[in-house]
Amino acid sequence: MGAQTTTDPRPIPRLSVAGLRPQNTGGPVHSSLARLIASGIADSRADLVKATGLARSTVARHLDTMIDAGVVTEGGAVSRPGRGRPPLRLALNPRAGVVAVADVGAHSARLALADLSQNLVAQEEIALEVARGPEATLDLLTERLRRMLAESAAASAGATPGRPSALVVGLPGPVDARAGTPVRPPIMPGWDGFPVGRTMTERFGCRTFVDNDVNLMALGEARALPEGEAPLLFIKIGTGIGGGLISASGELHRGAEGAAGDIGHLRVPGADDTVCSCGNIGCVEAVASAAAMAARLGREDSGLAEHDRPRGAADLARLVRDGHPGAVRVVREAAVTIGEVVALLVHVYNPARIVIGGAIAAASDDLLARIRGVVYRRALPLATRRLSLAHSVLGTSAGVVGGTVVGVEHVLSPEGIGDVLAHSS
Repeated sequence: MGAQTTTDPRPIPRLSVAGLRPQNTGGPVHSSLARLIASGIADSRADLVKATGLARSTVARHLDTMIDAGVVTEGGAVSRPGRGRPPLRLALNPRAGVVAVADVGAHSARLALADLSQNLVAQEEIALEVARGPEATLDLLTERLRRMLAESAAASAGATPGRPSALVVGLPGPVDARAGTPVRPPIMPGWDGFPVGRTMTERFGCRTFVDNDVNLMALGEARALPEGEAPLLFIKIGTGIGGGLISASGELHRGAEGAAGDIGHLRVPGADDTVCSCGNIGCVEAVASAAAMAARLGREDSGLAEHDRPRGAADLARLVRDGHPGAVRVVREAAVTIGEVVALLVHVYNPARIVIGGAIAAASDDLLARIRGVVYRRALPLATRRLSLAHSVLGTSAGVVGGTVVGVEHVLSPEGIGDVLAHSS
């Protein structure tokens, strides 16, 4: 199936913008101006002056450099109240670059291309099995992404570049983001230490960023919400259970070795006879993940026909949507266990918002409601008085949005913007 272009209704995610001083020149100023435009925060020269605090002449000089290089376009009126001639609209040129994202799960992957204004150019969902190993998985991703890039370039008559300016890959397991390698991922046999980043960089000729999939979901969610919604904790309940942490400043918190947020292997009481895929016993992932719920339902509900027995998160979500009593019961029981872990995390991290994502969360209000009830009952009032627990506002696109943010911020960094200007010129 070919890549699908789509109307993108989501809010434009914010990009981080460094504070500027009057003496700043070149890369830092070009980067900040480009990121403000790409975030939708500034769409006119007057907006850029207000957002940066720089003199109008300084903004004009650097902006004209980017317009002359073909990185920024200016044209069309910006609607403004009041009298006077409306300002001209600023936008990043779609020809200036494209970011490719592969949000990989245990059984499927979402692939996307986005321009530097964070507009989705194309997207596609494909079936795969990460358990087949890195070579087979990366070969499939490479083939599909190359096809998407070629189709998008052809469809836009060259308005979209045929090669990416950056590639971002999210994987369902612990990742050393600096090395671009998975680190002993429990549900990804054969992936430990595999050079994913280096392999994809060699294939696509651009910088490749590799991160945990829930980290990218957390980043996408946080940047699509108002700034006051951070610190944020994103919890995905799927084949495994993972977490992503976003600081009050909107930045991803990976920890010293990239292991921050790996909450699926916290131990829960009363599960000493349950062995986890990581080799330990009693992990919350082994007890309350979608895979664990599906397995439990298959063992306990003898009334299920063989073809109805859930084999994973998607099957269990279908049964929950259909109101199957056994499926609803196991989800409610798992939610209590997850809620106990989340209550502990509330005291450790004190987030402003907790987001529950994954197929089961999307299929069942019971999951969120039960988790919320346990958290408010178990955590102290000081940590919960302004806490919100909610479904994801981005849903299944959260990982793609987060990956787009990572890629675009790299391309529009003070160092990267110089390459964009040189290439466009």
